[in-house]
Order: sequence, then C-alpha cells, then structure tokens
Amino acid sequence: MTVREGDKRQRGSAVVEFVLVAPLVILVFAAVAQVCLAGYVRSTLIACAAEGARAGAQHDADRFVAIRRTTDALADSAAAGVVEDIGVERSQVRGVSTVAVTITARLPLFGLLGPTSLHVTGHALSESEEAGSESGFL
Repeated sequence: MTVREGDKRQRGSAVVEFVLVAPLVILVFAAVAQVCLAGYVRSTLIACAAEGARAGAQHDADRFVAIRRTTDALADSAAAGVVEDIGVERSQVRGVSTVAVTITARLPLFGLLGPTSLHVTGHALSESEEAGSESGFL
C-alpha cells in the first residue's frame, strides 16, 4: 500500500470526527456557562441583600428602608429580573440585635437540571439601643 492509497481511505474522516466531538464540546461549554451565571447571580443577590440589611440596621430605620435600598441596589444589577420576594427580619444572635434581608429569586437556567429557586440572606448589626423593639420589624 502506498501513501496515496492511505490518504484516500482517510478522506472525510475530519468531518465525522467534528460531528462526533462538537456536541460534547458545546455541552461542556454550556454547563460551564450555566455554573458561572448561577454564581454571578448568587453573588449579586448576596451583595444587594447585605446592602439592604446595612440600610435597615441604621438607627430609627424601619423595614421599608431596607426593602427600598435592596430594590435600588437590585435595579442597578443584572439580577433585577429574577427576584421574586424580599423579606426583612430583625432578630437576636447571641444577644446582639441584627437585621437580615432575605431575597428569593429564580435561577436563570438553560435546561431543567439543577435548582430553580435561590434564597440568599444578608445580615447587619443593628445600630439601635433597644434590641428588637423597633416598630415595623416584629
């Protein structure tokens, strides 16, 4: 067998290899993009919840200040369209008054795999003197 006969038998094999490998490469790329997008959305939501908790923890602030600040922070982010609910709660942690802002959002998924809902919470220490007795939080 000569070199030219071997070349004739291999003609078209690159197309077959591409057709077999390309879907796997695309699937891996889509999976990596999905994980990166979910991580970005989660990080953004945590930062917005923490910002709202800091605003709600200021002296004489009520729960609506925390919700408004969280909503304003979300409006400036790419994760604004996925938020379903924002909740504010004042609590005691080891004798220290804290404010917690919880955001419930849906994850922007490409497929049906994985979780569809995300719950993140941001915490801040309260600046008030009275632990947990402000109106609007109880």
